[in-house]
Amino acid sequence: MTHLALHLAGVGKAYPHFTLDDINLQVPCGTIMGLIGANGAGKSTTIRILMGLIRQDRGSVAVLGHSMPAGEKAAKRDIGYASEDMRLYKQATLAWHMEFIRSIYPGWDPTYAAHLLRRFDLRPDQKVKGLSHGQRVKATLLLILARRPRLLILDEPTTGLDPVARQEVLGALMEALSDEGRSILFSSQNTLDVEQISDQITFIDRGRIIDSGDKESYLDRWRRVRLDVPPGVILPAFPDVMQAAGGGRMTVITTGRYDPAMAGAYQDAGAIVHAVDPMTLEEIFVANVMSRRDGQVA
Repeated sequence: MTHLALHLAGVGKAYPHFTLDDINLQVPCGTIMGLIGANGAGKSTTIRILMGLIRQDRGSVAVLGHSMPAGEKAAKRDIGYASEDMRLYKQATLAWHMEFIRSIYPGWDPTYAAHLLRRFDLRPDQKVKGLSHGQRVKATLLLILARRPRLLILDEPTTGLDPVARQEVLGALMEALSDEGRSILFSSQNTLDVEQISDQITFIDRGRIIDSGDKESYLDRWRRVRLDVPPGVILPAFPDVMQAAGGGRMTVITTGRYDPAMAGAYQDAGAIVHAVDPMTLEEIFVANVMSRRDGQVA
């Protein structure tokens, strides 16, 4: 069995006004990969290729060891997929949906389904048309999770949810990884959600992956250094500085690879280091995107 849940190599897809270009991505089994990007960055296109909904123009795609799209049928037996635009049958009850999915997928776990009903505060006898948006999202995830798929591919699953519903959904996703062989690709604009549950992060912008790696390493190495720079002081240059904002007594340095020696070097040059601040994942994403759009490379 492959140790990779997902493997994309040199994947590209061209449209008249958008190009997904040279996507290289590996998601090891047992990993939650957060795919972060703005609207139109290429997240959904990447996911549609992974699901075999569209065919890549070039490059190779493997999902759970199956080459896509040729192995789409075999791969989908073990994939739980949800997107923000998925729809359930409005006139049918949740119980009808549960029975329908159980009849198709032999891996359906009725005990886990009952647990999720309680966790999500859902009633099986209620019709879909009477559910709120948050309840419909939770119902969809119940139908997916109770199948016990090896891979979850989730495209903006928490969009439009209130804070309580979001925490219920995120908690269920983390619970789903209690089996170390299960993997999740979690696409979102909400960096707080991704930061909470993911252990790997990939940033995508304008159809290209701009950075990918371990979440903790991102949070550990990115810093903002706040400086007071007296007149005549020239700051030493460091190769991993992404942004230098302000000037003089209000200079802020953003670096993607902070080393405590940097603060010492700034002080030795005559600057006063007021603070070295950690950054949120959202701040890191924005700084990374803006610096690359400006033509800088970390």
